[in-house]
Formats: sequence, C-alpha cells, structure tokens
Amino acid sequence: MMSKSAKGVWEAALGMLELQVTKANYQTWLKDSVGLSYKNGQFIVGVQNTFTVEWLEKRLRHLIKKTLSGIVGGPVEVQFQVYPGQQADSRLFPANKRSANHQPFNAKYTFSSFIVGNCNRLAHAAALGVAENPGSVYNPLFIYGGVGLGKTHLLHAIGQFVIQNAQQVIYVTAEQFTNDFISSIREKSTEDFRNKYRTADVLLIDDIQFIAGKEQTQEGLFHTFNDLHTANRQIILSSDRPPKALALLEDRLRSRFEWGLIVDIQPPDFETRVAILQARAEDLKSAIALDVLHLIARRVRNNIRELEGALNRVLAYAKLTNATITPELAGESLAEIAASESRRTPTAELIINTVAEYFGLAPELLLGKRRDKTIAFARQVAMYLLREEMGSSWTDIGRELGGRDHSTILHGYDKIAGEIEASPALRRDVLEIKEIFYSKTS
Repeated sequence: MMSKSAKGVWEAALGMLELQVTKANYQTWLKDSVGLSYKNGQFIVGVQNTFTVEWLEKRLRHLIKKTLSGIVGGPVEVQFQVYPGQQADSRLFPANKRSANHQPFNAKYTFSSFIVGNCNRLAHAAALGVAENPGSVYNPLFIYGGVGLGKTHLLHAIGQFVIQNAQQVIYVTAEQFTNDFISSIREKSTEDFRNKYRTADVLLIDDIQFIAGKEQTQEGLFHTFNDLHTANRQIILSSDRPPKALALLEDRLRSRFEWGLIVDIQPPDFETRVAILQARAEDLKSAIALDVLHLIARRVRNNIRELEGALNRVLAYAKLTNATITPELAGESLAEIAASESRRTPTAELIINTVAEYFGLAPELLLGKRRDKTIAFARQVAMYLLREEMGSSWTDIGRELGGRDHSTILHGYDKIAGEIEASPALRRDVLEIKEIFYSKTS
C-alpha cells in the first residue's frame, strides 16, 4: 500500500518536475508515476514498466533527487520500481470508438474545470465557440501563451466536448504529427497518413512551434490544412508564441494560421490565481483558509503549473510535519523552496564547463579561437544557455567566452534558438545539459 506521505510528496514533486522537463517527457515518463514509500531517506517511485524504470534511471535521476531533496528538506536517495497496482490512469478519457484520437484526453481538462479570468476570457470563449460549432467559426483557432497557462487544458476540453457529439477527433502534439509523417514516408504508407488526418472532423495540434524548420513536415501539414479547411473541418493549434513570431515557418503556413482567430492567454491576475487555488484545493479535498491561499497567490505569479505546484508543496510540508496549514507554515514551506531555487542559480563557469564536458571537450577550447565544427557548435550552445539561464548580456557572454564581440554572440544565440525549435535531438541535448549543471548547484 502506498504511504500517504510519499504520495503527497511525490505529487508536490510532479508539480515541480512538470516545469523543468519537456511536456512530452512529462506525459510519457512521469505523469502516471506514484510515490510508493519514503523511509530512512529512501524514496521509492512506482512506474508502469521496466522500460520507464531504465529511462528515468538514466535521464532524470539527478533532477528527481534534487527536487525531492528540496521538498523534504534533506538528502534523498531515489529508487524506481514497477508497481503492480499501477494501472492506466482513470483520469484519462477513454477514446470514443468513432474517434480517430489515439491519445486519450485528461478527463480533468474540461470547460467546467477551466477557471476563467480577464487573462484568458477570450481564449475560453473562442474555444467553447469552436467546440459547439466546429468548422463554422474561427477556423483555424490559434491559441498562444507561455508555459503552464492553460493552452493544453483548452485543447483537451474542446476534444472531449466534440467527442461527446460522436465526431471524429485527432489530438496530437507537433512532434507526434512529425513522427507520424516521417513514419508514413519510411513505411510507404502516406495514404494511411492522409486518411487518418484528413478525415477528422476536428484536428487539434499542441505546441505547433516545434514544426518550425521541418520542411517536409510543413509540406504535409500544408496539404492537410488545406483539405480540412476546404471541407469546413475545424483546426485548432496551440503555440508558445503568435504565428508572426514563429521563426523558420513557411510563409504560406503562417498566413493560413492567421486566417481564423488568434487569441492569447496571459499570466493570471491575483483574483484568478486565488480562484484556481480554491478549485485545486477542492479537488484535493483539502480545507485551506483563504488567507493561506492569498499568501500563495501573492508568492507565485508566473503560471498555473507553478501555482498548483506551490499549493502541493504546502500540503506536502504540512503532512510531513504533521502541522496545521497556517499562513506561517505556508510561508515557511515556500521560503524553503525559494532558498532552494536561489541555490540553483548556475554560474557562467559551471555552464561553460558542463557544456564542454557534455561534448567531450576541454573548457579552454570554448574560450579559444579554434572553429572546428564540434567546438563552434558547443560554444554556441554555451552562448544560448548563458543567455537563457542567467540572462547575461551579450557583452558579458562575449567576455566569458574569450572576449568575443557582440555580433558573434548574437549570431550564435540566434542559431541555436532557431535550431532548437526544429531539432528534437538538440532540445534533448540542451535539456540534459541543464539537468547536469542544475544538479551540481546544490
């Protein structure tokens, strides 16, 4: 039987991990895991199969250890094991027999559970409009906004609403669409690909920004888009930025993305944050005083995932200390997390050394004049990470990398920023490098 404290701690950890790994990795490897036990500094995580055990051991062990240590306030050893009682998550919406959808929806992501505020009112209204009358209004609907603000929630809500009306729905991420397209070419099954995607009543593609730079996939999407739009089938896309800001996207696709309605989701205001916390506390069947929710809402402002993660941390802290949840306890638990986050801030030297080590190079080579392909590429990755993770100025980055000028640094950053949208392999490399240097900042 699962330990209650382990379950609560792991839920808090998942709230934090969701912000630190890619959406695809979270959905595939972490979302359905459970906290089984926490005893004598040993934390056991239950997963569905041995392949997941191996993947987590190899890829995310350090990050998970770091996250758990921050929550419990001390060193933790983590072990992954297959949990016999771990079944498919009951929260997942079963695919309708007429639905072309092969990725079940999260049953929690409905219109009724979406908290509406000034930050997302238009996006919610537009999503509900296309769900009620697919293909009739706002086609395509393009929803954009930062991470953790509710884009995926709205896409799942649309999909579940439409399926209830016995219409065919496909929901995929841009990477899944790309993988399907590549497989259809490799296996010479392009007709199957066309039949799958071009007969749907509603096509939802999440994180469409990752299709940028993939010329063949954009070609496939272009024709899919045209066929669906001509047949008055509904298309809904989500992205972290508006179409005009999608680098390496073909103009003909960009213009089609702008045919319908473009709506954005902003970070929630204070009142909306409090309402989200109240709804989340109700879901968790936890009675939490309003002054505690106000404190959390004032501390966490960026996005909904961080907000819910903070609430999970407060609940886990209360369980671990067997204490009543008060504003003082909430402040203490969040202060520890804040202190942990401040210790996580990397230095320029650490980033440069980690990048060099990852690519099998001496750090001095990144500071030198050599322009071998591997060295130049690693140097540009360092430029990108120094800017993204530390917010360093172009001048400071140039100084850290051997006195390079502003234009060289800007070019290197732009090159990696463009390629990272188009290359899953590069995204994985950058994520792994970040996991390594953040694991060394404790």
